[in-house]
Amino acid sequence: MSIDTETARRVAKLARIKVEDEALPALASEFSAILGFIEQLNEVDVEGVEPMTSVTPQRLKRREDVVTDGSQQEAVLKNAPDAREGFFAVPKVVE
Repeated sequence: MSIDTETARRVAKLARIKVEDEALPALASEFSAILGFIEQLNEVDVEGVEPMTSVTPQRLKRREDVVTDGSQQEAVLKNAPDAREGFFAVPKVVE
């Protein structure tokens, strides 16, 4: 696929990249080379190849999902400008 200078100008405008008029032919040539490489990738036979997220097999470390109160109520409320009865106190916003 070949990219002309008008298409290169439009892509540069969409990407908000200032490109001088004399640099547009080189940019169009680079875009054409990139698209040519992508077309080469389409020719690769990937039948039966499983999709992967990494080139090395790895599993993420997981922890047990347990709900707790954190046991830090006093430490957290120490930072509050106003705390009452174990909760943050905030000004009333609805009448």
